Amino acid sequence: MAIPLVDLVDQYESLKPELDAAIIDSLQGMQLYLGKNTRAFEREFAAYCGAAECVGVGSGTDALHLALRALGVGPGDEVIVPAHTFFATAEAVALVGATPVFGDADPVTRCISAETVEPLITGRTRAVIPVHIHGQVAEMAPLLDLARRRGLRVIEDAAQAHGAEYAGRRAGSLGDAACFSFYFSKNLGAYGEAGAVTTNDPELAERLRMLRDHGSRERYHHEVVGVNGRLDEMQAAVLRVKLPHLDAWNERRRTLARHYDERLDGTPVEVPTVVEATRHVYHHYAILAPRRDELLAHLCERGIGAGIHYPIPCHLQAAVGGDQSPPSLPHAERIGAHVLSLPLYPEMSEAQVDEVVDGVKEFYAS
Repeated sequence: MAIPLVDLVDQYESLKPELDAAIIDSLQGMQLYLGKNTRAFEREFAAYCGAAECVGVGSGTDALHLALRALGVGPGDEVIVPAHTFFATAEAVALVGATPVFGDADPVTRCISAETVEPLITGRTRAVIPVHIHGQVAEMAPLLDLARRRGLRVIEDAAQAHGAEYAGRRAGSLGDAACFSFYFSKNLGAYGEAGAVTTNDPELAERLRMLRDHGSRERYHHEVVGVNGRLDEMQAAVLRVKLPHLDAWNERRRTLARHYDERLDGTPVEVPTVVEATRHVYHHYAILAPRRDELLAHLCERGIGAGIHYPIPCHLQAAVGGDQSPPSLPHAERIGAHVLSLPLYPEMSEAQVDEVVDGVKEFYAS
């Protein structure tokens, strides 16, 4: 692709001496798990998010799965999750034996909200997982108030929201726990799989550390059945190099997103709406486009690597019974039918944005 959806090569080249040195250093002592880089990254990322604790884990899915287990969610429980998100959010609920209950998207934020969640609460509901989709934090104040009134836990799925803010506070500091993915294409990405859970509850953090390491606080002493879900040293070293650059990268994403907004004005597409209390980090620049699939094919023919996040809402997925009698969630279904992510990454130029927009305008003009 002349303009890929995400370009990781330029970012690597810009940090190559630091990254190469950090990777080599992580191999020197051959303490490849739970070593100095993991401990340091946990401190640094907790401070960045404004949280008291950070527990590094093997992936974003591990983070969700272990956060639910650490909070005591299990068989017989229900957890409310968005229909418009990557499937891992619902999958983690199923992995602990609980039942995912799907909430419709707010048409403005594309996240679940207190209004979409409250009618779904039953006597079995234990938790809510708002996903900060595409890099915009969900409307957390009403959700947190609802959760307090109904005795529910709130787990932020912040896998797409590294550095995003709500009412002056960063994602990762708002709920009982927050789950991050550092998959390589994220705003803060490792060079493989990696994740973390942040929390202000030290006891919860201690349970997470035990669960990620086979249920053990002391080697060969296993208090519960855990998993092999540790963050490895090489990924922690990479993340430590990248973290100081995250704010600048996010600011560049916002600049490019504003350029997209301006250039797409007057076209048939719906650009992302930024809610006043939030500070978007544009993990995806996700438009809603008429004739989406035809537009995608047109852009690909021009060498423009657009993509779809996510075409099939979770409540329609066969793995959770969506092939039987799924509820009608019209906003999530509309988003799934029309959502299209245009290329966006910090190293992108305004001229490349112009080329993408020219491709969109050419399609609709024809």
